[in-house]
Amino acid sequence: METLSKILDFDLLSIGDYKVKVYTLVVILLISLTTKVLLNLIKKALFRRYKGLHLDKGNTYALYQIIKYVIWVIAFGFILESVGIKVTILIAGSAALLVGVGLGLQQTFNDIISGIILLSEKSIKINDILEIDGDIVEIQEIGLRTSKGLNRNDIAIIIPNSLITTNKVINWSHQKKKTRFRINVGVAYGSDVDLVIKILEESVLEHPDYDDDKLIEGRFMNFGNSSLDFEVLFFSENVFRIEKVKSDIRKIINRKFIENKIVIPFPQMDLHFKSGHTEIIPKNE
Repeated sequence: METLSKILDFDLLSIGDYKVKVYTLVVILLISLTTKVLLNLIKKALFRRYKGLHLDKGNTYALYQIIKYVIWVIAFGFILESVGIKVTILIAGSAALLVGVGLGLQQTFNDIISGIILLSEKSIKINDILEIDGDIVEIQEIGLRTSKGLNRNDIAIIIPNSLITTNKVINWSHQKKKTRFRINVGVAYGSDVDLVIKILEESVLEHPDYDDDKLIEGRFMNFGNSSLDFEVLFFSENVFRIEKVKSDIRKIINRKFIENKIVIPFPQMDLHFKSGHTEIIPKNE
């Protein structure tokens, strides 16, 4: 015991009157280890509860993140106390410095506050599909300062949390699982309108990623300048990869149009020369 006491009392670092002993290092390691073990137990308990009661995974993750940050802040306070730094005195003595740092790191603090809002408010959760600045992103992780998402090109995107809380963001996951989409197409004048609508609806039915065949609807929308304009509406749960779904359906539509000799026109114009000036008249053919 005497040997152990001497080891613990051994000075690792000495700066003037301030000394760091082996005992201090052991206390810091114990606090860190205890914090990690405690967080691991809390994480297992929360996610075991999530699986047993079929709770929302995103809510469980958000709750765990908040608990983790709070516990680490408390642990850091204990570490400072263990090395002889009084937290209350440190905060009071560095008030002016903290103001300056706060001004310099205003955006960072904004992101951190936004992260706390996201984790506590739970308006955005893990696996939610968001539309941010025209990009579709699936959220994979919500951190204290930034969140990580994956776009449709499988590229990981780091998003500052303030961008989510202060900008207009569409959360596709907040609505029903199935979402309605549309595909627009124009055909040449003189085409069989009923046949075109039939082909559009059959093309969607050939794709596996539609939902409820009763909700598939082809529509004759307008008499365009160079074409008869149609659209087909359908529901799908594959929101994140919907552009791939639309592309596949367009391929089917194009194949069926070729098989049925239905032409997709391109804009045409006739040039008429009259009285020394040129008049451009659209040609609806």
